[in-house]
Amino acid sequence: MDKKDLKDEKLLYNVRETAAVLGVNVHLVYELINRKLLPALRLGSLKVRKSTLIDFVERYEGMDLSDLDNIKELQQNMN
Repeated sequence: MDKKDLKDEKLLYNVRETAAVLGVNVHLVYELINRKLLPALRLGSLKVRKSTLIDFVERYEGMDLSDLDNIKELQQNMN
């Protein structure tokens, strides 16, 4: 990957961008980071790597995260 490709490829997302990518509010992103469910780094402000977002979605696919104290498998509606 040359420098131009690296510059065009966004590697880090701030909390607001992370929330937009995940389709949730920023408060949930902060909660996920605080609970260490979504790894982040501080580079001026909190940032999440693009690859971390992909890993997060893959790790929790099929899970119900509406209660972070009780993460469980998503109940499939058979209707």
